[in-house]
Amino acid sequence: MSEPIVRIAAKGDGVTAQGRHVAFAAPGDMVAPDGTLAHGPHHADPPCRHFPECGGCQLQHADEETLASFVTERVLYAAEGQGIAARTLLPTHLSPPRSRRRATLHGLRTAQGAVLGFREAGSHRVVDMRECHVLDPALFALVAPLRALVARWGGKAAVDASLTLTDRGVDCGLSGLALKGLGPTEAMLQFAQEQGLARLTLDQGYGPEMLWEPEPATVTLAGVPVGCPPGSFLQATPDGEAILTSDVKIFLQDTQIIADLFSGLGTFAFALAASAKVLAVEAARDAHLACKAAAGASGRPVHALHRDLFRNPLQSDELSRFGGALLDPPRAGARAQVAAIAASSLSRVIYVSCNPSSWARDARVLVDAGFRLEALRPVGQFRWSTHVELTSLFLR
Repeated sequence: MSEPIVRIAAKGDGVTAQGRHVAFAAPGDMVAPDGTLAHGPHHADPPCRHFPECGGCQLQHADEETLASFVTERVLYAAEGQGIAARTLLPTHLSPPRSRRRATLHGLRTAQGAVLGFREAGSHRVVDMRECHVLDPALFALVAPLRALVARWGGKAAVDASLTLTDRGVDCGLSGLALKGLGPTEAMLQFAQEQGLARLTLDQGYGPEMLWEPEPATVTLAGVPVGCPPGSFLQATPDGEAILTSDVKIFLQDTQIIADLFSGLGTFAFALAASAKVLAVEAARDAHLACKAAAGASGRPVHALHRDLFRNPLQSDELSRFGGALLDPPRAGARAQVAAIAASSLSRVIYVSCNPSSWARDARVLVDAGFRLEALRPVGQFRWSTHVELTSLFLR
């Protein structure tokens, strides 16, 4: 007897009530004993010819309602797994197609020329990108020129192209190219000029070396132009950044002195500094210096502090001087810093996360210390992906 698919699991498989996993199945699909799948009302036609081979997307077979449910359930199940429930669940936000402003593509020279794109899931094979429904058009416009570049100058090793859309155009960072002599270098400069790049860097094993940057590459954060060092972290989409920033500002309204932990370039610090004094703490030196310089130039009340919060978290007595704290840590979470927050007298904590599992682990520590999860918003910046983010407010 056929079984219905009832939900999508964390890695993108459809799941029946009996726990059977079926690849590329959506809720409402029916799976026969032999594995044959009959599509239901929530099964969508994938918009991209490269799905499902391309590892950039896992969920193009699901409709909009299912995508929103998947993002929401990933967050709620993580919280429930730690015995935590939110008083208020805010509407789930999904980024639209063709809005991704940063990505790393992979290129490989072949006998016929070159291939360039994302890799297949679980494989080193590069899917030669001929269309993309997640990348901002400004990034996708570089795919064909980069493919030609790899075909001409690529070697046996794979070439990685890290692309970020900045205020002045695309910042392109290449690695895996070994350029020797004046000719290849001039070709790179010509490529940068013809494509109107904001910056071109080349990493030949010693870190990014600047080849082209006619004017300083910046990103504007809350109206403040901030220098964008090569490889800097930005929120994946402008609308994603906007919803995260909006939540953070609402959660911290009327808070006068704020600690912004894992602050990066200052995405949240500069937004909060319109009405508060902010300590922006970051371990990456380039990002810290960019934030510090932008704060000085803008006059915003942001004090940038260079500190590794994994090895040396702000201690409870330091944290107790603030009216509220904001965390936006890497995927591993912030175990040591959260423990210090739990031991402090802080009563308001905002936690932005790109990993519901590590967030839920840290949230349990806060709840055990007397905090309650007041508000929670699931966010899907990586459309058609299993990557999920969130904002949360804890009060005690």
